[in-house]
Amino acid sequence: METALALVRHIYERFNARDIDAVLAVLGDDVAWANGMDGGHVHGHAALRDYWTRQWALVSPHVEPQKIARADDGTIVVDVLQSIRDLDGNPLEGQFHGLTDRTVAHIFRFEQGKVARFDIGD
Repeated sequence: METALALVRHIYERFNARDIDAVLAVLGDDVAWANGMDGGHVHGHAALRDYWTRQWALVSPHVEPQKIARADDGTIVVDVLQSIRDLDGNPLEGQFHGLTDRTVAHIFRFEQGKVARFDIGD
């Protein structure tokens, strides 16, 4: 369990630093990752790299874990304070209004020591 918790902490640290390669290194090759901008999921490293590159060209998200726990089904559930700003650091309105500066649940499923699936809950 400690390994999975350490990996999740690492993911947030590296995501906030915009270090795509470090995050991809702990994700399965066929990872299914929730697309918080458009809905659905992106699949695999190449699609996830494209998604984050596009996202970071439009907005500046920051996710700060508040609580990390293992659920009964073995998933890791993280309560995250999510902050989405424009590229100048200003709070966003429009399509992201209501999505920024709030706590959301992130759910990680692991297979063979790597993240196989990531979902966003309420």
